[in-house]
Amino acid sequence: MSTIIAVPRETRKGERRVAMVPSLAGKLVKAGVTLRIQSGAGQSAGFDDEAFSQLDGVEVESDVDRLWAEADLVFCVRRPEDKRLQEMKSGAGLVGFLAPWERDDFIRALAEKQLSAYAVERIPRISRAQSMDALSSQAAVAGYKSVLIAAEHLPRFFPMLTTAAGTIRPAKALVVGAGVAGLQAIATARRLGARVEAFDVRSAVAEQVESLGAKFVDTGVKAEAEGGYARELTQEEKDQQAAVLAKHVAQADIVITTAAIPGRAAPRIITEAMVKDMKAGAVLVDLAAETGGNCELTRSGEVHREGAVTVVGPEDVPGMLAEHASEMYARNLWNFVSPCIKDGTLSWDMDDQVYAQSVVTHAGEIHFPAEDKS
Repeated sequence: MSTIIAVPRETRKGERRVAMVPSLAGKLVKAGVTLRIQSGAGQSAGFDDEAFSQLDGVEVESDVDRLWAEADLVFCVRRPEDKRLQEMKSGAGLVGFLAPWERDDFIRALAEKQLSAYAVERIPRISRAQSMDALSSQAAVAGYKSVLIAAEHLPRFFPMLTTAAGTIRPAKALVVGAGVAGLQAIATARRLGARVEAFDVRSAVAEQVESLGAKFVDTGVKAEAEGGYARELTQEEKDQQAAVLAKHVAQADIVITTAAIPGRAAPRIITEAMVKDMKAGAVLVDLAAETGGNCELTRSGEVHREGAVTVVGPEDVPGMLAEHASEMYARNLWNFVSPCIKDGTLSWDMDDQVYAQSVVTHAGEIHFPAEDKS
């Protein structure tokens, strides 16, 4: 009997993404699995039930209890409600953004139900897993959208304009953090005509920043760490970084902060004093708002004024571009699970580094933090 993969409708308030799209659904069916989509699951992302039902081998399921109870594997975007775990059959699988560091009771519930759960945030950042890297795909969406959010709130043009009414100078943007989101923000701000500077504690990204036409801000602090992230800074390093960064923040029309480490609170980089020194009318968009914010004044899910400066703390930014974010995420999931499907049957390869490091629970055992089998 073929593996049944279920895709439920997301229940978190405001979440518009879906974990599978029609263009990838066909691939799963060709691999021999049975795919069931909850009715209305893709509606908010622009994929109606008909787009799925017209595909041979894809079932649109209106009975959500049956969807969960009969699934061998569930694809989700966000961690599901606790009651749904209890409905799943023993030995079934779950793949999605599970944020296992947030709740020990959730991990215990997974183990008690003998579920094989994989957190896509834990997929190792190695060359052969790039096509599975959901953190990067969704960060790229967020980086792009962050610039559009800034443009919406900025009372100025981005590009230089020469008009009969005079010449308007281009806006100056500062991007803090040059990971995937930051690099996409740089590229987008440049396309809109802004002059862009970027800062990151990893000096190795300077070349990437400059290749996009931005100027790299060198604070003299270097903090490279494993996995493409940055290590914790000493207090002396933080003070040195802040002193240099404050000057660039004060000159910027737009500041976009993107620094985040999965499983940890966002590093505080922009202080209240820095915001107060920003230009009147300037905008700060904090992509780390949901994990505490890179700015001391960020309020998650809110737009507010600090004097003459607008501080934006958006939540679920990838969901604002739900169609393409869903397409990218669905492809990540397909690339993640397809190597484990043989003749329609799913079998996890726990000796593979990709699955060994992303697994949370398997066969009743807790594997978080995951064992490194590299």
